Amino acid sequence: MEWHSTACVLCACNCGIEIKLDGRRFDRIRGDKAHPSSQGYTCEKPLRLDHYQNGADRLTHPLRRRPDGGFEKIDWDTAIREVAAAFAATRDAHGGETIFYYGGGGQGNHLGGSYAGSFMRALGARYRSNALAQEKTGQFWVGDRMLGNVATGDFDHCEVALFIGKNPWQSHGIPRARPALREIARDPDRCLIVIDPRRTETAELADIHLRPKPGTDAWLLAALTATLVQEDLLPHDWLAAHTTGLDEVRDVLGRVPIGRYADVAGVDEALIRRTARRVAAAGSVAVHEDLGVQMTLHSTVNSYLDTLIWALTGNFGRPGTNNPPILFAPLVTFTHWGSRPDRFSPVAGARIISGLVPCNVIADEILTEDPRRYRAMLVETANPAHSLADSRRMREALNALDLLVVIDVAMTETARLADYVLPAPSQFEKWEATFFNLETPANYFHLRRPVLDPPPGSDLLPEPEIHARLCEAIDAVPDVTPLREALAEGRPAFAAAFLNALADPAVAKIAPVILYRTLGPALPGGAAAAASLWALAHKVALAHPAAVRRAGIDGEGLALGDNLFDAILASPSGIVFTLDEPGDGLTRVGTPDGRIHLALPDLLAEIESLGDGPPYDPDYPFVLSAGERRAFTANTIFRDPAWRRRDPSGSLRINPADAATLGLVNGSPARVTTRQGTVQVPIEITETLLPGHISLPNGLGLTYPGTPATTGAAPNELTASAARDPHAGTPWHKHVPARVEKM
Repeated sequence: MEWHSTACVLCACNCGIEIKLDGRRFDRIRGDKAHPSSQGYTCEKPLRLDHYQNGADRLTHPLRRRPDGGFEKIDWDTAIREVAAAFAATRDAHGGETIFYYGGGGQGNHLGGSYAGSFMRALGARYRSNALAQEKTGQFWVGDRMLGNVATGDFDHCEVALFIGKNPWQSHGIPRARPALREIARDPDRCLIVIDPRRTETAELADIHLRPKPGTDAWLLAALTATLVQEDLLPHDWLAAHTTGLDEVRDVLGRVPIGRYADVAGVDEALIRRTARRVAAAGSVAVHEDLGVQMTLHSTVNSYLDTLIWALTGNFGRPGTNNPPILFAPLVTFTHWGSRPDRFSPVAGARIISGLVPCNVIADEILTEDPRRYRAMLVETANPAHSLADSRRMREALNALDLLVVIDVAMTETARLADYVLPAPSQFEKWEATFFNLETPANYFHLRRPVLDPPPGSDLLPEPEIHARLCEAIDAVPDVTPLREALAEGRPAFAAAFLNALADPAVAKIAPVILYRTLGPALPGGAAAAASLWALAHKVALAHPAAVRRAGIDGEGLALGDNLFDAILASPSGIVFTLDEPGDGLTRVGTPDGRIHLALPDLLAEIESLGDGPPYDPDYPFVLSAGERRAFTANTIFRDPAWRRRDPSGSLRINPADAATLGLVNGSPARVTTRQGTVQVPIEITETLLPGHISLPNGLGLTYPGTPATTGAAPNELTASAARDPHAGTPWHKHVPARVEKM
């Protein structure tokens, strides 16, 4: 029995793991010590990955909906022909822009999604979205406008680690999260600061825990940044050299009533001031924000204030601070400083950030008589019927489409609504990779090999093959014989021929599929799906040759990109693909003048108009955080409820004082009601929540074979699509007005 190197697929860290098989079962799982990022670390969740791999609702054959509403098996030739024809008919009748794409891979399977754009571009589709538009687009928009990039914290080398709305003990998000947190907490010369209304596992380790009332993060963050300005804790020489707009920011923050904002947040003013002084005095500060502030009131302003904390204190472009990572793939795209202006969705007019339509307006874009509405939708490795706000309305929208096609591994809630369901191998049955490469100074890439074959008797195709066949079915793929002939002469000849071919716009639209059909078959070990990485490796090598060479890759010109690609293919546990030197981050500021633009007038105006606190409705006196990450939740990747060893029903957490007032005890059932719906859940009483604050976990409320009903509450039966940030459209899932009643 041998150990197979692969990676966990349950969060964005994608820690390296090794799996030992017993037939088709995952018999043993352990951390991979050869993985350059996780170095053998793993949390407890991947030890249960057999429940994902061998789920009872695995798809095994292409399915087509029958007139009676059921599904029938069809062969791949029929599926590809009919799906391609249906999308083409929508394009011909209404235009390609009425075809919408959602998804592109879960936490650890982005490689297949790199080919989806070929089919969409060939159809003339313009609009797409994925889960990032529920969470990160406010942060992306702020980063784009301030520095033409995004910046991530270096927590291995920082003196002060600041986590805002983030509990890395459970949600991870940084390499080796738990050991890293312990190292910071145990070092007397370092400081761990947490801003979170919950007393999380990370907050328990913190030197300073700022605990705002739910929904008051903007007031607290404004008071904190205002303290930096009003106490003149600023590095003036650094700001003069690297930023612009300081006077406008200082003018607004100089008028913030720190004491009043502290009272609104329910945090002691003296603690806020002490925190600001500790940040300003540190030699290096790394900041990480997450869903706690990205999915609540004033979320884009929160991201702006979070960025100002490190920008105003000069914690940028050095080890231990915040640096723009070198992305292996364009996970985030920037338009503010480029040639294209901001774009907006066709019906709702919502701002499109990083190319993504806000998830909360997708139903609005469908449920209308506007001729520009989305009429057909391709959903890939995603479950919008369950994961997007106001699930009832989202289901109505999906049912209203002329065509819904789902590519997935399991029979999800969205797949049950589809006209066609196209099955793919699991993330451990195919070549895969993740594009969440966000570390500095060393950045990592991991191309994963198959651990086992697809189930016997199944008829599955990997996503690159599906997209290639769909492109061929609509006659979008030209004759690739010249490219194959060039490849026979060697990679240099192929590179020259491929670059020449890209001059044809029709070829450029489907470049990944062209690579898959030409370079792909020549790759060793059946790694055809990795063909798209060849072009990405060349882009990285051309843009950052010195960083690639410092990572141990040799070569000049095109040879450097080829060697990087070959090193990726030859590294089953992943490789370091770039390595920064101190100060490199400063060179990746993408604004025209190379400076950080501190002043964003629209967001400064919102800071000035915050008022006296969040709105309060006595009919819904509680604030529900919908979607808390817990030890046994992992979005909806795990569909089998048997994977949970604790809290199998997803209890509602509530403060002891609130429980006593309502006559609730641990385990007793309660009814939770919001403006959107009602669920019944068991109670867990805990002092980790403030009075008036309740929380439900993510990843529950799924239908699974062999269970009589859904397990736990589906959070998005309680959330509203209209409750969203006015700038980025991100939902306010962490601030849902609710009431709780004893059953």
